[in-house]
Amino acid sequence: MIFAYDFMQNAFVASGIVALVAGAVGFFLVLRGQTFAGHALSHVGFAGATGAVLIGLPPLAGLTGFTLLAGIGIGLLGDRLSGRDVAIGMVLSLSLGFGLLFVHFYTAFAAQATAVLFGNVLAVGPDTLRTLAALGAVCLAGLAAISRPLIFASLQPEIAEAKGVSLRLITVLFLVVVAIAVAESSQIVGVLLVFTLMVGPAAAAQRLTNGVWSGVALAVALALVDAWGGLTLAFYTDWPTSFWITALSGAVYFAALMKPRS
Repeated sequence: MIFAYDFMQNAFVASGIVALVAGAVGFFLVLRGQTFAGHALSHVGFAGATGAVLIGLPPLAGLTGFTLLAGIGIGLLGDRLSGRDVAIGMVLSLSLGFGLLFVHFYTAFAAQATAVLFGNVLAVGPDTLRTLAALGAVCLAGLAAISRPLIFASLQPEIAEAKGVSLRLITVLFLVVVAIAVAESSQIVGVLLVFTLMVGPAAAAQRLTNGVWSGVALAVALALVDAWGGLTLAFYTDWPTSFWITALSGAVYFAALMKPRS
């Protein structure tokens, strides 16, 4: 029985928390066309996680701290980052390079580094669960607090700015929320596969529905299907959980592409 094991119970709770956050935040990330920024934050988080271990801190603390700082930085740069895919790509490469350098200096962290890169939801313990729940609550509360101006600024930025909405402030606050969501998602699927839960379900939801709140609800539901379905398949096949979550996310997205846009 899959729920006869404590580690599977923890894994389902953890993946449920992360899927809830990733689905909701990911919907707005896709809506605003900032998926590449989310990917950049995940790579910066890898450098933060490995650097934290090097100085004796928990990987999640470094990952969260670095992604928060990077999110604020990207938000403050604002439109100056628009279209600079090469520059952002270099940031991704440098972040990953620094992470590998930190692993080189602390070789005992090699196994943990693999978990940071690809996730290890089956190793989640009670302490990590409490941390994920706290981060998830902060993330969703922050998203709810800025939801109205965020929707306005995402759908009609020129009119929102004319009405007095600070687009830069909204961008900074939203990317702070994204940074927390990235840090959480990395615990399940790793920094290299963070698109799996943050972008796949959201992109599929936007193909299947036109409403904002119905889209958010569908993105969350699809993320939960991916996460819990991946865990179930991993348990019965003994294949990596991250693979199954990624495979399900891809399958759902490509199935959604079959639906013609209305």
